[in-house]
Amino acid sequence: MNGTLHYGTSSWSEKAWDGVFYPSGLPAAEALPWYATQFRTVEADVTYYRVPDRRLVTGWRDRTPDGFTLAAKFPRSIVHAGEGATPDGSKVLVREHVARDLERFLDAMSILGPKCGPLVLQLPYFNRTAFASAAAFRDRLAEFLRTLPPDFRYGVELRNKSWVDASMLALLREHRCALVLVDLVYMPHPAELAERYDLLATDFAYARLIGDRKKIDSLTDTLDHVVLDQSERLERWAGLVRELLARAKDVYVYANNHYAGYAPDTIRDLVARVQSQP
Repeated sequence: MNGTLHYGTSSWSEKAWDGVFYPSGLPAAEALPWYATQFRTVEADVTYYRVPDRRLVTGWRDRTPDGFTLAAKFPRSIVHAGEGATPDGSKVLVREHVARDLERFLDAMSILGPKCGPLVLQLPYFNRTAFASAAAFRDRLAEFLRTLPPDFRYGVELRNKSWVDASMLALLREHRCALVLVDLVYMPHPAELAERYDLLATDFAYARLIGDRKKIDSLTDTLDHVVLDQSERLERWAGLVRELLARAKDVYVYANNHYAGYAPDTIRDLVARVQSQP
């Protein structure tokens, strides 16, 4: 393996981790510094729900050690743009509508300096009302990516499974942008996609173990222990991660609580499998 594996969890602010992952009663302000003693990277989920201000991001920078990286999602106003559950295809990634939030987001994230990990466009599922075709969406995405500043690394997460194809990967390669590899209930496992396509679109790879929220919520009320055996899927992930590490400079992998019930154990399980495979 030539590349560097960066691994952690999606968010660090789960209340159920009190006394399990975090020392009991740890103040919220001390959660990120403590997290950074266990993992060297994290994915910030909060940035999806609101544009972070400079003071917040400065705190993230100052409360984490050198070598730590923080990846973040683009705000919902940019990648979704709808007022309710349905995305607004007329505004998604359209500069006229998203420029202000985009500028504020990138300005805030620049404060992290070398601690800034990839920035992810987590796109929702789009029906034909939002985009008439995959080609129409690619045109929109290409124009948006073309104008992004080159100071950051970017990833694109798709939730329309038929849109992950050679044309999309070619577009991402053109803009040196990663395809975010997702393990999500209605998406094909990335290991399946890797049998058909070269999934590495730039010099780093980015993966998210998301899972099935409804299933996990039906099994537990507290996200502080593993409740679903994902061994088979994790074994497939381990093989794919090793393949990516042989070619990519960096591979980022983040686990969500709703993948198996408790993200810290999930990501540690995956890393152990990666390291144990020949």
